[in-house]
Amino acid sequence: MKKSLLLILLCLIISSKLRAQDPQFTQFYANKLYLAPSFAGATQMDRVSSSYRNQWPSLPGIFVSYSFSYDHYFSNFNSGVGLLVMRDLAGTGELATTSIGLQYSYDFKINNWWHVRPGAQLSFVQTSMDFQKLIWNDQISVGSTGSTSIEQPPLSSKADIDFTASVLAYSKKHWIGLTIDHLLKPKNSLWDTEEYIPLKFSVFGGTQIIRRGNLLSNIDESLSAAFLFRNQYFINQLDIGLYWFKEPIVLGFWYRGIPIINEERLGDAVAVLAGYKIDDLSVGYSYDFTISNLIGSTGGAHEISLTYEFSTTRKRQKRHMIPCPQF
Repeated sequence: MKKSLLLILLCLIISSKLRAQDPQFTQFYANKLYLAPSFAGATQMDRVSSSYRNQWPSLPGIFVSYSFSYDHYFSNFNSGVGLLVMRDLAGTGELATTSIGLQYSYDFKINNWWHVRPGAQLSFVQTSMDFQKLIWNDQISVGSTGSTSIEQPPLSSKADIDFTASVLAYSKKHWIGLTIDHLLKPKNSLWDTEEYIPLKFSVFGGTQIIRRGNLLSNIDESLSAAFLFRNQYFINQLDIGLYWFKEPIVLGFWYRGIPIINEERLGDAVAVLAGYKIDDLSVGYSYDFTISNLIGSTGGAHEISLTYEFSTTRKRQKRHMIPCPQF
């Protein structure tokens, strides 16, 4: 209880200096459209994906993120389209951010080895909060007379539009990409101030160290190394890890943190992944072990992903695919 109260107090003290940060997913390759709109249509068939993440369940309030996406590839136009729906809930007051984005990507063949896929997303973003669930300072302060003030926010929700751009280059074994989110800097303050969601830069990539099977059909076994670096406002984060796939099992191990830059002794977290992939269905579960100064207080993070691919035509397309993992 003391740890929970201390964490709440620290959040209240520094809240005036913080800007909103985007939700994150450990299984970011199970959320390809959230990672970069360049992945829209990067599949042999149609694809439906969904994810659920419960962050720090031991702390008061809720920190839960949901995602749903659908994408399709138009072979006659070398183009992909996608739909991404995100919802993030945070804190006792259930601060909610909901976004709906439409995506487009185009696949350029540079030479016999490399392809480049630029992508873009236009989205609608809404922020809201249940103010009836908030607890104010005069409700818990020592020596209170019993009467409390009435706090009335000027807005119950705030809506805006946003834009994301990305580019992805890939070959038979390697891939690297860049995404810039919130190019329109959407405003999200419920007090109708000039606060906005800051730009987010994401650099990701990796390589297949081992691959057995046909890239254009099924891969029987693979070992992949991958990374994701993100910068948003004053926050830097690096995820590096390995995926091992032996049909139909996927195992993964990740490290998150930049100790030198963030002055952390060990980092932020380590994550383990177990997945099952058979035919066109992929199911994954990951757990984040907190290793920062909050160790023992957060309860880590649970994440579940589900991806299903299906064909809307009688014949499956055979083409060069991005070699990145499915989870």
